[in-house]
Amino acid sequence: MIEIKDIVKRYPKAKVNALDHVDLTIESGEFFGLLGPNGAGKTTLINLLATLLYPTEGSIYIDEELLQRSRNDIKRKLSLITQHNSLRNDMTLDEIMELQGRLYYMKTPDIRAKSAELLDFCGLTEHRKKTVRKLSGGMKRKLMLCRALLTKPEILYLDEPTVGLDPASRRQIWDLLRSLNRDGLTILLTTHYIDEAQSLCRNVALMDKGKIARLSTPEELIRELGAVAVDTFRDGRTESAFFPDREAAVRHAAGLTGHFSVRATTLEDVFLSVAGRGLEGK
Repeated sequence: MIEIKDIVKRYPKAKVNALDHVDLTIESGEFFGLLGPNGAGKTTLINLLATLLYPTEGSIYIDEELLQRSRNDIKRKLSLITQHNSLRNDMTLDEIMELQGRLYYMKTPDIRAKSAELLDFCGLTEHRKKTVRKLSGGMKRKLMLCRALLTKPEILYLDEPTVGLDPASRRQIWDLLRSLNRDGLTILLTTHYIDEAQSLCRNVALMDKGKIARLSTPEELIRELGAVAVDTFRDGRTESAFFPDREAAVRHAAGLTGHFSVRATTLEDVFLSVAGRGLEGK
């Protein structure tokens, strides 16, 4: 379990609070999503959870133990996949995995056995002798996932894991993550992609300006706003109205003139209603 208690991250020179008294509990085995525009504080929170940054105020607990940079026993439970490619282009897949295992003092037979298992799980076995520079973007993401899982973490942090991938590669990563979570891995995901969070996460926190604006399941957030949306284009902008069901939406649409559309409400609609801007920071 992850407990984030009254966390503040302040950058005095910039005169900004990247995180402003954030409280959050993520249960073991959960698939949890952090959503928000650029600058909302998502990556800062992930970096605090990975001990890459120190909080200005507040504390983080992993399984009721205070998370500190010196607590290697706790940190071994955690693994982070960043949004940027962090692989050496001149190394093969086997070499990447071997290096990761040695950094964590794993025994060579254990490294090779676990590497073979993970590369097979991610469909990379036939590419293991290739250098990273010869891999596609989706393969690199899968390799980063293999590397992160080599030490058998209990909690996986994912910061924009599918950014820049084509739709087919994104769906493959989704399926791998679902399988890992089904096997008990706790996953914390930050993403700009609404369909990603809506498809994968059991609970989501909508962040804006360093604070948690809303916290619930995707289904409940959408239900509270209204399951069906009617969009109208007027005066150079799209306006949306929300209704509990399609029948109510159709009754509303019957009185409209001009172009309109009826569709299912999304998490982006929820965020727009809470924060007043889209998840792409527009």
